[in-house]
Amino acid sequence: MSSCAARLAGFVAVIMGSWMLVASASAQGPIVPAPRTADGKVDLNGVYQASPLRGAWDPSQPGPPLSEQPSLTPAARERAQELLNRRSIDDPAAICLPSAGPRIGGVILFPIQFVQTPGQVVIIYEYMNAVRIIPTDGSPHPADAEPTYQGDSVGRWEGDTLVVDVNNFKEGNWLAAGIVNSDKLHITERYTRVDKDQINYEAVIEDPILLARPWTIRRTFMLREGVRVREYVCAENNLDPGRYQEYLKNPSLFMRSPEQAAPPR
Repeated sequence: MSSCAARLAGFVAVIMGSWMLVASASAQGPIVPAPRTADGKVDLNGVYQASPLRGAWDPSQPGPPLSEQPSLTPAARERAQELLNRRSIDDPAAICLPSAGPRIGGVILFPIQFVQTPGQVVIIYEYMNAVRIIPTDGSPHPADAEPTYQGDSVGRWEGDTLVVDVNNFKEGNWLAAGIVNSDKLHITERYTRVDKDQINYEAVIEDPILLARPWTIRRTFMLREGVRVREYVCAENNLDPGRYQEYLKNPSLFMRSPEQAAPPR
């Protein structure tokens, strides 16, 4: 496992750019209908990549930048500017902490596996070795749930779309570079397998402390047959925590002026 420090510099651009991937206009090969389970629901099972391209693994860089920028509250924008001036060295990903679904799912470098049963859907992310268990049997959010980095998820089916309600987040995590959520964060996700190869993903993000209005992001997940999720150990050989402490002793090593980086409006 190579150092997370070696990968992190590219992750911010990868994560931001890949959030808004849109399906390729030209399909590669014939479109095959989405498979279905024995009870008639769309079958999400498979290993996917956040990409606009069908077929084999996509090694390319992310697609176009965000077409919808988040509208931040004045306080959140000020904080984002401070964090970007610090060159995002405070990003929790640098110390191997997982992120909410919209961020962690958009890392194009790593596959994602969906495991669907009659009563739940499990999403396994190779990046950060993260797992989400989403009940679809009508269970409510548990009353005793503790705040977590990925929040608490419950799902329901609306036709061919899996709708996931996510709340109970820890505050202080990042949804993107410098964009830090509060404990009021609420996300509604929609996963729609439109054919054998493609899942359309949409997330509506609400946080009254962070966002002036709801923020909607979209991407596509493409089936990658023959690909498997492998072990990812971020902490192995991770030099970032030690470097972070050293940098804090001399902020001039990483600080930049506001003109060099500006958060989204």
